[in-house]
Amino acid sequence: MMDGVQRRRSRYFLGSIYKARRSRASKKTKEKQKEEPIKEARLPLDSVAMESSSSFSRSSASASPNTNLDQQPRLTVTQLMQLEVEEKVAQIYRVLNGVSPHSQSLMSELWRDKHVEFLTRGLEQLGPSYHVLDAKIAPSIFPFVFLCFLHLLDLRKDKDGGYGGGPGQLPHLATTYAAVNTLITLGSENALSSINRDNLYKFLLRMKDSSGEIDVRASYTAISVASILNILDYELAKDVGNYILRCQTYEGGIAGEPGSEAHGGYTFCGLATMILINEADRLDLPSLLDWVAFRQGVEGGFQGRTNKLVDGCYSFWQGGVLALMQRLLPIVDMQLMPSSDNGELSSIGSTCSIKSSDLAGQGSGTKIHAMCFYGTILCQSILNLQGKLSDIGFHFVKRHAESVPLFHSTALQQYILLCSQVLEGGFKDKPGKYRDFYHSCYCLSGLSVSQYSWSKDAGASPLPTAVLGPYSNLLEPIHPLYNVVLDGCYKSLDFFSTS
Repeated sequence: MMDGVQRRRSRYFLGSIYKARRSRASKKTKEKQKEEPIKEARLPLDSVAMESSSSFSRSSASASPNTNLDQQPRLTVTQLMQLEVEEKVAQIYRVLNGVSPHSQSLMSELWRDKHVEFLTRGLEQLGPSYHVLDAKIAPSIFPFVFLCFLHLLDLRKDKDGGYGGGPGQLPHLATTYAAVNTLITLGSENALSSINRDNLYKFLLRMKDSSGEIDVRASYTAISVASILNILDYELAKDVGNYILRCQTYEGGIAGEPGSEAHGGYTFCGLATMILINEADRLDLPSLLDWVAFRQGVEGGFQGRTNKLVDGCYSFWQGGVLALMQRLLPIVDMQLMPSSDNGELSSIGSTCSIKSSDLAGQGSGTKIHAMCFYGTILCQSILNLQGKLSDIGFHFVKRHAESVPLFHSTALQQYILLCSQVLEGGFKDKPGKYRDFYHSCYCLSGLSVSQYSWSKDAGASPLPTAVLGPYSNLLEPIHPLYNVVLDGCYKSLDFFSTS
């Protein structure tokens, strides 16, 4: 642990670095304004096939002065922005690599006190820029308990079930998800008992589309709430898996609706939902894993879509997907088997699977897949969970992680702490952007996921080598399906299983 003097020295040291960097950046900007406009940047033809945008900059620097400019393709706006982000991140990493190990540890420190100060100010009054988000502010801030006063949450609760974004506003699945997770995070008996599960179940049924669903985000928020409150049943889960299956794209990721582009947020929502309703094996998991793994960029963070910029919030949306995939590798292995072997396994599964119609009267799941994440290639089905869909989320996280991290966890922590963390408190998208509550939420969630990615058992303390910077950086473990502190999930399980 560092004393106050060390912390002040560290902050002064970091502040000087960033001030110098901003000064150099400002000087470079003024010089560039006198040069040729950036839109005229060109590259030699042989660099077009290069995979990373950093290759573009190297090829441009080594181009022959006699190259015909008319034959050089122009950089796209996205490529130019990518080069700009890479340069900003590279400046930070060059500073890190040029100092002693002790100074590197100081630079990589999580400034808890400053983050708490920034986040608690949100309890007082939000700035004007948040007014347009009033109806949906809860999803951005629930992990930090900005709605920690129960009477405020009670005002947001609709008499017919669900929660609105504010007093007097209509209930919405996203704000209901945020409010319920806030109450789970608080964890007190008063907080948990304030949830009217009967009305909430009726609200979720009213929100359900007759054909299954029309938005992957809606599917996830509804199924997640029902699961964590122990009210998930066949009626809520019916046809949801069919819809999500249609949203998986040729790339492997999941889109918000059929025919759209694969996206990190939708991929997390889709995969988590399929796990909670016990249908994850219906997805093409090898291609999904391939798509997500390639979303981690040279900066260390994740991009949300192909050919897009890195963004701190995807530390959780994409990092969380890979945390889930660590426990789904038996299914991945099964799907990668030759078709003949796969067919043989399917025939074994068909002899010991259970039809949803057999369990519908008991309020239990959709089609039970014998080859689900609980089994190997033999007959181990959801019967091990007493036929209840609501138990899946809690039992899933207790499974051993089947592999080492499926992403570069140290690089992700480095991006979060050095490129997204703001010294005055809070987190931001990327260097050059402003901090906000949304990115503070998901950067911290992603940081927790990456710190525990080497732990085989949920919540097991990681080795110091798995935590970048001082070990005091270690956060509380979260449940990767719900994005709620793990202890809060266990408390809610005990509470709602007896109430």
